[in-house]
Amino acid sequence: MTDDTPNPENADPGSRARIDAPDLDLTAGPVALTRQLVDVYSESHHEAQLADALHRALQRAREQLLAANLPAFDLHRSGNTIVARTQRGLGDRVVLAGHIDTVPPADNLPSRVAADPHSEPPGQQTIYGLGSVDMKSGDACYIHAFVSLAGSPRLTRDLTLVLYEGEEVATTYNGLNHLVQSSPELLEGSLALLGEPSAGLIEAGCQGTVRVRVTAHGQRAHSARSWLGDNAMHRLARVLVRVADYAPRSVEIDGLTYREGLNVVTTECGVATNTIPDEAWAFINFRFAPNRSVEQALQHTWEVLAVGTPDAPAEGFSLHIDDAAPGALPGLHQPAAARLVAATGGKVGPKFGWTDVARFSGLGIPAVNFGPGDPSLCHTREERCPVSQIEEVSAQLVEFLTT
Repeated sequence: MTDDTPNPENADPGSRARIDAPDLDLTAGPVALTRQLVDVYSESHHEAQLADALHRALQRAREQLLAANLPAFDLHRSGNTIVARTQRGLGDRVVLAGHIDTVPPADNLPSRVAADPHSEPPGQQTIYGLGSVDMKSGDACYIHAFVSLAGSPRLTRDLTLVLYEGEEVATTYNGLNHLVQSSPELLEGSLALLGEPSAGLIEAGCQGTVRVRVTAHGQRAHSARSWLGDNAMHRLARVLVRVADYAPRSVEIDGLTYREGLNVVTTECGVATNTIPDEAWAFINFRFAPNRSVEQALQHTWEVLAVGTPDAPAEGFSLHIDDAAPGALPGLHQPAAARLVAATGGKVGPKFGWTDVARFSGLGIPAVNFGPGDPSLCHTREERCPVSQIEEVSAQLVEFLTT
């Protein structure tokens, strides 16, 4: 997720690589479906084309189930966010969620399949293209599981499929967040899976994040007469040294080790090369283990910085909370999560970044990240996902849902 928020009114879809949305074949395998999804332009704020195609295809799938006298599913749409829910009365419900938007194209549409010389082993068949990792391959695995199992006697848990808009931009546009606020009942479940790329591993929970701005105030003066001024950078430097000397903790939760970190991420100061600066500021980011609350994380941050709090800053400082989001506990002790770990062969690790699993955690639903693709390739021109990884994640997901 990025913090950059393009203005949708100023966006020019005509200047982007764009391919008209086909009639999606949701019965295709997850690999073929990945390519179909990648080939539909859906940059943030322009998801309507893909949302329309998905909604039409899910409507057809629902009608086919009804025509065959098989259990169908409910279908909801809000903006460019789609929710499909089986109502089989199976006693357990798993939420499969994935965002359908991407970052802007970078000469990586349409998709292509080729051997990857950098893969291990070299030469694996790989899908190249925008969103192949983040996260249309995960969407394809989840859509394939939902459509193929919704009316099947093999299904052992009711399913909720959530395909949502606006994840790659500010929270105000996030379709999953809109559902949390307006229709949380649509997200109820015993376990939520988010199709974020995790290289086919389960990444459980996520760390929380707070970002604060620390501003030091001084008095401007000519550097030849520095005693007449008060150097704001020198004042801020003492805070930066405390951050540099900070020893982060590692925390074990449900057998997973989360590593915290407190870091200066941006700083700015300076008037001219012969002038004592009267202001210097820095953004400081604390990534914290999910057993801390946001309030506890902020309190710890203020203690380390030793510059007071926003309501009572130390003399010569002002403080501002720029961003704060809670983490999500892994919840691997929950029965549904434990069964998923077993179905995937116990391949599980902690999520160090922040993802939308935290929104489910806020509703009291344990959630994990589980999808194909190397997360380090997100948002790059070289975005690509191995075919074998898509097939493996899809097979493990179906096994979990039918066991």
